[in-house]
Amino acid sequence: MKSLLVIDDEPGHRLMVRAVMEDAGWSVSEAASGEEGLKRLRGCRSSDCPSVVLLDMKMSGMDGVKTLAGIREILPQLPVVMLTAYGTVGSAVEAMKRGAFDYLTKPADNEELKAVLNRAHEYGRLVSENRELKRRVGEADAASKLIGTSPAMRQVRELASQVGPAEATVLILGESGTGKELVAELVHAMSPRRDKPLVKVNCAALPGDLLESELFGYVKGAFTGAIKDKPGRFQLAHGGTLFLDEVGELPLGLQAKLLRALQERVVEPLGSVKPVATDVRILAATNRDLRTEAAKGAFREDLYFRLGVLEIKIPALRERIEDLPELAAHLLAKLGARNKKTVRAVSPAYLDILSRYPWPGNVRELENVLERSVILSRSDTLTPETLPPHLTREASAPVRGAAEPQDAPVSFEDAERLAIVSALEANEGHRERTAEALGVSRRTLQYKLKKLGLAKR
Repeated sequence: MKSLLVIDDEPGHRLMVRAVMEDAGWSVSEAASGEEGLKRLRGCRSSDCPSVVLLDMKMSGMDGVKTLAGIREILPQLPVVMLTAYGTVGSAVEAMKRGAFDYLTKPADNEELKAVLNRAHEYGRLVSENRELKRRVGEADAASKLIGTSPAMRQVRELASQVGPAEATVLILGESGTGKELVAELVHAMSPRRDKPLVKVNCAALPGDLLESELFGYVKGAFTGAIKDKPGRFQLAHGGTLFLDEVGELPLGLQAKLLRALQERVVEPLGSVKPVATDVRILAATNRDLRTEAAKGAFREDLYFRLGVLEIKIPALRERIEDLPELAAHLLAKLGARNKKTVRAVSPAYLDILSRYPWPGNVRELENVLERSVILSRSDTLTPETLPPHLTREASAPVRGAAEPQDAPVSFEDAERLAIVSALEANEGHRERTAEALGVSRRTLQYKLKKLGLAKR
């Protein structure tokens, strides 16, 4: 239903607008001042927010221009039609520059009022539909980058969709190469901040002093070479999301500064004594066990708890090996395009070797192996000959995790002792038969028994 909020300090005019628009099928609410109008908009939910605001420019207290600025901060997409008894071209231009949808002069003709408000409502509806479409496309695009239908990956997607709409910090855990950055992109795409920037920082890529200036920025003259103010990543991500990759590598001194930024939502650029307010959601990722690092004193425990309000654990590739064919097909399409080669399939033997390799470097290592094969292959089907030697060696090795012999000897002497004792037992202590069984002379057996302390057996 079309709904209108009239913000005007003239009760008679509000009454007149209500009568006209309710007759036209609109739901109308009123506010007698700019302050009251902003209060109503702050408290509304998406289901009961007005679809259009009719705002008087000339009011006692907060005027229409300031009220319009407040509305833009609360609901930037909400169409606002300005209304004034002092209509001039200058004030109309000013209102439009500040984001007003249209402008009417008091007393407005009833038909013109209805026509302008209907156009504003239709504009708002189209903007809302467009935003929803972008949201769905963004989510689908981010989700499509997470390849795999294993239960573990389905759980990762489910968790991302649950934590996305929240404002809490998220700690993404997983080994190197598992795709922590892709999960961060998915969480951002599913959050209300999706239309704002997602700024990424790799905490392991920069030394501590450079990382501090990157995160918090600096002012002119803060150090040699600081010839002008530079905003930090916190400021660049204002309104959006800041992704701190490899947060476990953050120096202890910077951890304290990051903790303050999280708690007080302000940052202090280098060389400045004036804090800068920031509105940023933090996503952090690490391949370290931060709880253990905190116990050892290598990571601040209070920062760990602040970052780990919500946690998403990404499985290693070897824990979801059933996703390997799908991952390989996706990566081959990407690598084929990059290297301008057409690869249609992989041979069963090739895939078998891939599936038996433990993949310590996870998906990143898989991509590198596939790219090597794509470059070296002379046909459109990848075969084992194009694989790195260490993969084929690993595939021919005994299966990892197979039970080891319980009495495996630890040295050559132990192995020798075990062999002689076993042979003696099998031959009931008979020296001649034992020597024959072992393939040595009786004299050699006697020597070995004496050397190993087995002469009395």
